[in-house]
Amino acid sequence: MTILHVVGARPNFMKAAPVLRALRARLEVRQVLVHTGQHYDANMSGTFFDQLGLPLPDHNLEVGSGSHAKQTAEVMTRFEPVLLAERPDMVLVYGDVNSTVAASVVATKLGIPVGHVEAGLRSFDRAMPEEINRLLTDQISNVLFTPSVDGDVNLLREGVAPEKIWLVGNVMIDTLIRLLPQAREPSVPNLPAEFVLVTLHRPSNVDDPYMLEALVRALARTSRTLPVIFPVHPRTRQKIAQFGLQEAARGLFLTEPLGYLEFLWLQSHAAVVVTDSGGIQEETTYLRVPCLTMRTTTERPITIEIGTNVLVGTDTARMEQEIGKVLGNQGPRGAIPPLWDGHAGERIAAALVG
Repeated sequence: MTILHVVGARPNFMKAAPVLRALRARLEVRQVLVHTGQHYDANMSGTFFDQLGLPLPDHNLEVGSGSHAKQTAEVMTRFEPVLLAERPDMVLVYGDVNSTVAASVVATKLGIPVGHVEAGLRSFDRAMPEEINRLLTDQISNVLFTPSVDGDVNLLREGVAPEKIWLVGNVMIDTLIRLLPQAREPSVPNLPAEFVLVTLHRPSNVDDPYMLEALVRALARTSRTLPVIFPVHPRTRQKIAQFGLQEAARGLFLTEPLGYLEFLWLQSHAAVVVTDSGGIQEETTYLRVPCLTMRTTTERPITIEIGTNVLVGTDTARMEQEIGKVLGNQGPRGAIPPLWDGHAGERIAAALVG
């Protein structure tokens, strides 16, 4: 049996690693890894492969950046010859990036079954490109692996046959549990003992000069109480320069993007995390670290219902208030959702090959 995995961006790597690892124990399974190159910078991609113990890709499509349409089309065009050459029995796609939906469409049109890892998540906000990717991928997938029960509910409501749905738990948490003992302190000059950790990259936060300025200034005010460490996504760094916010950001600890092990160390030691990422909402929930999400919607409501996440929206004043609550020991305590136990990858492997 040949299983072909498609990854394209950093969150995919963390999700694919446990599945590749679990399937490696099945001698009857041949695995092929395709990296679309959606994230192609060494700091955004190569370092993660090394730290996660992922094998070098069998195929690198080297798609690079571009508009959603261009990136999706490039993946489809370059992926088709790979599928025709490899002829896998199953294509596994991960998460909700452009590579995910593009690879799913190509495989489906060639009659190759698709398995979607992290299926069923919904923000119910179609202004998010990722929501479109999730909806389309789930509708054409043959096997849907959900991380939490809300995913099952969403898929059943959308008419997906129950026998296609497998509640397996969260593969990102598999990676976190395995590598948490190896997490290492990053080389950040004068790294404080207590800090707020920040990640921001979504266009709604960083492409709007007024929103980005409000965020930077609010974080600068926070830094007077507690230092703010901000590993800066290349897109965000470019926008800070473009909008002339370097001076406003001077009081923040701005770093380059970090490897998985270094960022995991920061997450596990942070007093509170401010983010607009999806995966970080899940990781902080497992780590029981308060998380403030600068978005109006989330496709991971379980992190709010059970975990440590608070949806702040675009209200920077509320962000500051919630940080104050955390520092006053009034932040969310949370619990770990069911099946976030480090064995999701093994359950996927068992579902695929027994």
